[in-house]
Amino acid sequence: MPTAVRISDDLLSEARKFSKIDHRSLAGQIEHWAKVGKCAEENPDLTYDLIKEIFIGLAELDQGEKEEYQFG
Repeated sequence: MPTAVRISDDLLSEARKFSKIDHRSLAGQIEHWAKVGKCAEENPDLTYDLIKEIFIGLAELDQGEKEEYQFG
């Protein structure tokens, strides 16, 4: 359920800029940052690049793009 929240004008301005760069809606950009931040707080040893790869992998699974990993 959507909920209105107050954020600073600076954060809003940054989110607008990055939403255009990343082709997301304004709300989508803020939600993306929240998900990445939550994951980073829960997993402090992960780099941003690894977090991003995890999200890409999850999106691929959601779209049915999966194959068994072959070791060696």
